[in-house]
Amino acid sequence: MTAPSTLRGKCLCGTVQYEVTDAFTYALNCHCSNCRRATGSAFKPFAGIARTALTVTHGRDRLLVYGSETNHDAHCVRCGSMLYSLVRDAAYVHVTLGTLTDPPTIRPSAHIFVGSKAPWFAITDDLPQYEGHVPA
Repeated sequence: MTAPSTLRGKCLCGTVQYEVTDAFTYALNCHCSNCRRATGSAFKPFAGIARTALTVTHGRDRLLVYGSETNHDAHCVRCGSMLYSLVRDAAYVHVTLGTLTDPPTIRPSAHIFVGSKAPWFAITDDLPQYEGHVPA
């Protein structure tokens, strides 16, 4: 079996760059109001992986962190791009799929928090939809 590849990602202006192992455990489209505001979009497509799988390779000192030490969103201080979210008390990172420059092997498998989705957006794919989190 071959080892997972390494994917690259960056913000809009290229100031912050990262690498992450292409071994995500899940990928979802989040429609909660916080993700909509943080991204300026109808939803946030993201993929989750253990925190240790992501390394900021350039511009670590140019990250704007919003939240706590163990649960936060990380943006580029220069262009504002949201790159990832540290979650589950810093055990996992949710990588925003739009910031990857290499294609991941995983695709979102569901829509979450559709109970608070933008009223002007219609979900038109056949992925499962959940009012809140994906049931355990």
